[in-house]
Amino acid sequence: MYRPGRALNRRERTAAQPRRDDGPLPLLPANDLQRPHICFVAPTTWPVFSHDQDNELIGGAEVQQSILARALACAGYRVSMICLDFGQPQRVLLDGVMVHKAYRPDAGLRVLRFIHPRITTLWRAMRAVDADVYYQRCSAMLTALVAVYCRSHGKRSIFASACDLDFVPGRQPIRYLRDRWLYERGLALIDRIVVQNETQQRNCHANYGRESTQLPSCYELPAGVSPGSGDCVLWVGSMRERDYKRPELFLELARRLPQRRFVMIGGAGGETPNARFDRIRNEAATIPNVEFTGFLPLARVEPYFDRARILVNTSVQEGMPNTFLQAWARGVPTVAFVDVGARLRGELLYRVVEQVEEAAGEVERLFTDEAHWARASACCREYFGSTHSTSKVLERFEGLLGELASDAGRSWRARADFERR
Repeated sequence: MYRPGRALNRRERTAAQPRRDDGPLPLLPANDLQRPHICFVAPTTWPVFSHDQDNELIGGAEVQQSILARALACAGYRVSMICLDFGQPQRVLLDGVMVHKAYRPDAGLRVLRFIHPRITTLWRAMRAVDADVYYQRCSAMLTALVAVYCRSHGKRSIFASACDLDFVPGRQPIRYLRDRWLYERGLALIDRIVVQNETQQRNCHANYGRESTQLPSCYELPAGVSPGSGDCVLWVGSMRERDYKRPELFLELARRLPQRRFVMIGGAGGETPNARFDRIRNEAATIPNVEFTGFLPLARVEPYFDRARILVNTSVQEGMPNTFLQAWARGVPTVAFVDVGARLRGELLYRVVEQVEEAAGEVERLFTDEAHWARASACCREYFGSTHSTSKVLERFEGLLGELASDAGRSWRARADFERR
């Protein structure tokens, strides 16, 4: 486990008792001042970080930033986060992380809002936070805004990829050409690039000429989990209109294995209306062995992993899905249509398939061949413990921060000495 330290944002308040005032912050102990102050520029992360039960903005990037921010705070770092205005107070100290509010998602006039309030309010919030390192995840024009601000104010910046397409020119999940151009300019200016797998690392170098640091995603089992051998096949994901998750394949798999129980969890991803979600929900209702839950908050999804025999992923491409980590931490084997680069002693960690027929064969074998399931389960647990546990990932992230500190010279130490005087 990571080591708690004495610092401003130690977990002194629970999620149920956040600090909600705008008063002055307490001073850091002198022995913690040399550690960098880290700020996550994470616009849509507040609903996940605050455990909002109703908001469907639950993506992998938001979950990862929430986990990492809490882990750094618990390890003794001063941690801040900048989020959009979802109705929370201007500043909230939650689980040791000081969350600053920016603008409402729909604020401003079309076209003009690109400048105000988006750029102006974001930079104002970054200036108010005054962190040493700013961390931003997912390809977006935000990458450029963070990089330019940090270059202009003597700060350090990190961009973390969220999917393989982040480094494939023209295929990034970015709507406007202007924003794609800004994102690519941001990649050129950002201090450090973090990737999830070797594919992203190769593409980042080949297409953008940038070296990167491979840093795995992390996850912690909730307290009190009790996974068993499981009795269902689980699928968890969003069902946006233009997405790559292909939930239709999971329903086809359920039709081919009527003797097995299938559970499908996912919402419309905040899109209204969403014809694809409606179509999948209606189709699932016609298949007797499918339980379709729709959207569930993260805390209510976790128990389904405890009862899962197998996790199925039908996506065309992924980075490192949080669902994989939720499954592997419990020893739940995976069957997927995409290879995310997970290897244990040089071998594929899970079965990668191309057709539904292959998936059906592997799912059935994992139900009927106990020795095969047990081997797959043990490999998942071993791989997770050595690669994706919070302690392992935090250790590597601290190494990255050390590199940034070295690049910055003695600026953080100089400031610490000044504040001690």
